Amino acid sequence: METTEKKVKLPIIFAVDDDQAVLKAIVRDIRGKYRKEYKIMSTDSPQEALDSLTELKNKNETVAMFLSDQRMPDMLGVEFLEKAKKTFPDAKRVLLTAYSDIDAAIKAINDVQLDYYLTKPWDPPEEKLFPVLDDLLDSWQGTYRPDFDGVKLIGYQYSPKSHSIKDFLSANLIPYQWMDIETNEDAQEILERNGLEWKQLPVVVYEDGKVEANPALTQIASSIGMQPHAKQDLYDVVIIGAGPSGLGAAVYGASEGLKTALIEKRAPGGQAGTSSRIENYLGFPNGLSGADLARRAITQATRFGAELLSPQEVVDIVPDPNYKRLKLADGSEIVTKAIVITTGVDYRYHPAKGANELAGMGVYYGAAMTEATACKDKTIVVVGGGNSAGQGAMYLSQFAKKVVILIRQKDLTATMSSYLIDQIAGTPNIEVWGRKDVLEVKGDGKLEQLLIKCLDTDTEELLDAGAMFVFIGAKPYTDWLGNNILKDDKGFVITGRDLLRDEAFKKVWKLDREPTMLETCVPGIFAAGDVRSGAMNRVASAVGEGAMAIKFVHEYLAEN
Repeated sequence: METTEKKVKLPIIFAVDDDQAVLKAIVRDIRGKYRKEYKIMSTDSPQEALDSLTELKNKNETVAMFLSDQRMPDMLGVEFLEKAKKTFPDAKRVLLTAYSDIDAAIKAINDVQLDYYLTKPWDPPEEKLFPVLDDLLDSWQGTYRPDFDGVKLIGYQYSPKSHSIKDFLSANLIPYQWMDIETNEDAQEILERNGLEWKQLPVVVYEDGKVEANPALTQIASSIGMQPHAKQDLYDVVIIGAGPSGLGAAVYGASEGLKTALIEKRAPGGQAGTSSRIENYLGFPNGLSGADLARRAITQATRFGAELLSPQEVVDIVPDPNYKRLKLADGSEIVTKAIVITTGVDYRYHPAKGANELAGMGVYYGAAMTEATACKDKTIVVVGGGNSAGQGAMYLSQFAKKVVILIRQKDLTATMSSYLIDQIAGTPNIEVWGRKDVLEVKGDGKLEQLLIKCLDTDTEELLDAGAMFVFIGAKPYTDWLGNNILKDDKGFVITGRDLLRDEAFKKVWKLDREPTMLETCVPGIFAAGDVRSGAMNRVASAVGEGAMAIKFVHEYLAEN
């Protein structure tokens, strides 16, 4: 098969003829005329052409026109055009015929909705070929609407695995098209074209045409070019967690010449990355989204030479006398001189009956912006009264019919910033229900109702709800650390002089000096941001602590 390649995706004119001389002639003529606006493909085998159509469709290529000879030994041109129509139904179909085949061509006009037939030879093409093709291509362009050019995700709306993939792609700023198998006819067509069944969902179709059924997030990451594996044998500093604190540490570590790796198990930004708008971050008077902040920071860190390993998870730290070994979830290890733990916090799960069973099926943690469009014309509930809940409610109000903020307190004044309270008060489709709690989450395969209790009257009521977004506080992501790193009674990592008050500290710390401000009970291992005991839960302070941690890393490396 011959292909004329272009750097941009141009619509295709596909010529098929078993006679090499005729094929070269038609390709020469149409290439000379249309090569600037169309990609020209050709083959002498109709079966080879058919075999290539599924791959072209998966790559989001578009065929504008098929030109096929009628008399081919393996397959008649009419038969080829009929089969090609199943994959590209909107393409114009032109039959190349000898004078003796005109009857077959006329019959094909009815059988396969043939657009035109041309008798051979067509010399001169300026009179007998181009006017016909110009007219057909102009007609095709009039109705042509380019498909989404990027990753396509096919699945069920209320599927935890589908939600997980949407969340992963969105958090990593990968453009994708969501195709609900129950409402999108094109989704079913893609499955049939690739010989897949509903039970294999979710399915991901990539730009290069590759199709993966029910893929793991690591498979998706590899397919879209992310880097989960270390490139170096030894690092000066490895930062675990790419929230604001980790990103701050990565930028300063790399910019100051340290061989730096940043490991993130999901996506850069952490909890802040899910925020639809951060309005109190220094230097951005109009606010910015958490995703935008993460994108800017990752660009900055990688420009300085930091290496981002994602999605990748650290499951254990093994301190050696001179180096630290990080054990990763895939069984590999990374060796580094120093470590900064910036794993932040994770959302607390709602204790209501049925909440765990419907997680990802209408019950979501955090803003879950990927599910916002599915809330159209529905009543949704935001549980929690902090700033994250307020930001989430404001964002979701753009899509939902009504947003109910449900809190145990009387009002929001004690837990939410005043600017957010004012915005909520001025948004007509947001209601704040004080002194309420969710007792039970009900639904068959998806959230349908919430059983809500009034804490003042001890009465209960059912509320029809399309989704529940939970913001009821957070817990530190430190269970993976085991007992090697000292933590407080809530699980936050203890650092600096606070360690001196812990009886266990004297048993593990064997240096003459005291630990530096952000240093843990293990020399050379530091903690910064929300994961640290006593930290201030603000984006700006987290970034500052990440940058500060690098100063102490320099001091540790100098003394060792």
